[in-house]
Amino acid sequence: MDTNNGLITKPIPGLIAKLAVPASIGMFFNTMFNVVDTYFSGLISTEAIAALSLSFPVFFVILAIGFGISTGAMALIANALGAGDEKKARLYAIQSISFTVLLSMALMVIGLLAAPFLFGILGARETYLSISLAYINVIFYGLVFISLTFVLNAILTAQGDTKSVRNALIIGFFLNLILDPWFIYGGFGLPGMGLAGVAWATILIQLFSTFFMGMRVIRSDLICRDCWTMFFPQRHFFWDIAKQGFPASLNTMSIALGIFIITWFLSKYGKTAVAAYGIATRVDQIALLPIMGLTSATLTLVGQNNGAALYQRCREVYRKALLYGILITTVSMIIVFFFPHTIMHIFTEDTAVVDIGAFYLRISAFIYWAYIILFVAVAALQGLKRPLYAIWIGVYRQIVAPTVAFYALANLLGMGFIGIWWGIFLVTWSATIFTLFYVRSTMNSMFVSTDAVSLDVRI
Repeated sequence: MDTNNGLITKPIPGLIAKLAVPASIGMFFNTMFNVVDTYFSGLISTEAIAALSLSFPVFFVILAIGFGISTGAMALIANALGAGDEKKARLYAIQSISFTVLLSMALMVIGLLAAPFLFGILGARETYLSISLAYINVIFYGLVFISLTFVLNAILTAQGDTKSVRNALIIGFFLNLILDPWFIYGGFGLPGMGLAGVAWATILIQLFSTFFMGMRVIRSDLICRDCWTMFFPQRHFFWDIAKQGFPASLNTMSIALGIFIITWFLSKYGKTAVAAYGIATRVDQIALLPIMGLTSATLTLVGQNNGAALYQRCREVYRKALLYGILITTVSMIIVFFFPHTIMHIFTEDTAVVDIGAFYLRISAFIYWAYIILFVAVAALQGLKRPLYAIWIGVYRQIVAPTVAFYALANLLGMGFIGIWWGIFLVTWSATIFTLFYVRSTMNSMFVSTDAVSLDVRI
């Protein structure tokens, strides 16, 4: 196995493209996977798509666990490989899988018990509640497979392999095109399952992805065929993964709480507003696809070069990723701003839903640069093994500031759901400006102090 894969020696622009492009293509198909879910849910009924939107906060908690463990594992594996310690990299990879399985099983039980209470808080009653639970309970049953795809992705990406993940996501998208309508409406011996069919399609595809990427991980030699005893939980490695990954999990959970808060405020304006927001956020996901590829590339490259003590290369990765992200996302901004109604009509013919969602998209288009900066910056900090900032900025951006801003704009100033849209704008950009200053200060402090130590040693 080539432990660094040229990630600490080759020119940065080419490496970013090598890692980010396959990852972005993969995430495009992953996002389109979600778009397909939204599209077919819209064909069922406005209530079904509202139930799917209602599940976003709970589903984000699930994603947070997998994302956090995978982010922590990716940073630790990349740093170990950059330092030339293949044995430690292998142990982190194996232990991250064990950690994921055990934690997912515990969270499945908690989720099944807590979901009715959470949906009740968001205003789901009777049929609305039963549809929502029919979807999310199936997701909980397959939680371990969803989480494993995250950590297997991390193991591959830390080695510089984003193509295997891309291929799994492409195959998953096309499978979803077949399974969603089949499971929703029934046929070939299967009864129609409605929105629950969307969930079953998701779980089966995650099972396939787990097997597909698992085979690729074994072939990479980072997990050997005769090292199964290394899967036995080891407290030290669990703690390292948790310490590095839980800040990212908590940051993503803060996103879930943020969506929960938005949905709670929106629920006062009815299922129409909730459905509009659910569709519009899918559009945002498509528009922001470069973030996914660039964050993976940034974390991997910063992690490996930090492990190799190549600090100027770390700085170059961060700056170039920001530049490329802003340039690429400008195209998405223009399209979303000028054609929001056309885009919303793809998912629903409900005029009220279209109008509300289109207004949101016009405001959201001007937040895209902020998202690029935020996520690339947090990825760079993860690669530097400085994960705690993600918690604090997440709490501010998703919980504290939105609660104040939404209440002030929507309630006190009487702007209604439009106040929520402008609140998202103000909160995101304020967090972004602070993050820019924080990352610059952190890099200057780390790299200058490290360079000083290195100079003392040479003297």
